[in-house]
Amino acid sequence: MSKKNAFYAQSGGVTAVINASACGVIEAARENQDKIGKVYAGLNGILGALREELIDVSLESVEDISALRHTPSGAFGSCRYKLKSLEENRAEYERLIEVFKAHDIGYFFYNGGGDSADTCLKVSQLSETMGYPIQAIHIPKTVDNDLPLTDNCPGFGSVAKYVAVSTKEAAMDVASMCATSTKVFILEVMGRHAGWIAAAGALAQEEQGDAPHIILFPEVAFDKEKFLAKVQKTVDENGYCVIVASEGAQYANGTFLADAGTTDAFGHKQLGGVAPTLANMIKSELGLKYHWALADYLQRAARHIASATDVEQAYAVGRAAVEMAAAGKNAIMPAIIRAEGQEYSWSIAEAPLSEVANVEKFMPEEYISEDGFGITEAGREYMLPLIQGEDYPPYKNGIPQYTKLKKQLVEKKLDTEFKA
Repeated sequence: MSKKNAFYAQSGGVTAVINASACGVIEAARENQDKIGKVYAGLNGILGALREELIDVSLESVEDISALRHTPSGAFGSCRYKLKSLEENRAEYERLIEVFKAHDIGYFFYNGGGDSADTCLKVSQLSETMGYPIQAIHIPKTVDNDLPLTDNCPGFGSVAKYVAVSTKEAAMDVASMCATSTKVFILEVMGRHAGWIAAAGALAQEEQGDAPHIILFPEVAFDKEKFLAKVQKTVDENGYCVIVASEGAQYANGTFLADAGTTDAFGHKQLGGVAPTLANMIKSELGLKYHWALADYLQRAARHIASATDVEQAYAVGRAAVEMAAAGKNAIMPAIIRAEGQEYSWSIAEAPLSEVANVEKFMPEEYISEDGFGITEAGREYMLPLIQGEDYPPYKNGIPQYTKLKKQLVEKKLDTEFKA
């Protein structure tokens, strides 16, 4: 049987290390040329397959592919495009198979979160019934750290490091000025339903009383009176208060503090900014001077301060995906498994996509402090190894040097066009 080509795509919000996974996929595929032919990457994620816009990765130099390991964002382009269910729109999945068949693609590597795991599983199932089997491997990626069966998700360690460092540095600024200026600083971070990123702010603490003084998790119902009392007490005792708030902070009835009233392409509620909401609350109720900041894209693009552990794991799951495919595996995800014992170590195992797709992993209760405003020692022990080590990109004239790919498309073979 002739060897098949491979298709790789990046999905959803990008990270500081998703390109390290791409690097792992491409380098491993080039080492398995007896089983894998060309590697095509989707221009702008899964839309690249639907639109038959395939990048010929073989035209990228060895040096540029290697440089992906220290380059942030999505080098091939990503997208927020959720394929509907098979029942709602079977045609989309059939279009994918049609494109794969036209370009002799037998391997599908989808680098993303829970929604992409679901797509990967469906492609594997449908391709089998259509008589053109595809080996579909999902590569984990999400700063939200909310995929099941894997100890952690590539992308989280670096955003956690960024948030912890930013919290520490901003807190020092506020502490130095609080006698005559700002009393409260709020850092809003990502995390719609899971508070992993907000929790990482606590890694800035080295001794009792250190910032952040308050963390708001989606998993803990927001109590306005309790929150304001905590803010005032902290200011009275320390002179200032630093808060790290998850964008998904919500009331007991499930209403987000910052519900903007709209939804995104995945059907998720658009959030309008929890930090200014809290700031206005603090000003009107307590009369305290405040500043707030939105970490936003900065937290997930900060490759200059990436965790070395995160970079290594992102690269490893990319390589493992190809090795699993070359071994005939299908409908699985390479998962990171933490070894037992005091010294941190990890390995890669197989996780079935049927148990990964559409399942969110939340902060365990034992990681959240009793008052709901911080983390426990168990939570610290879980997160601390994930931010260890520095993996600086090369610098020139004081600026990090990142690669920019050619992204040359292959010639289309189908007469029909896909309209998203």
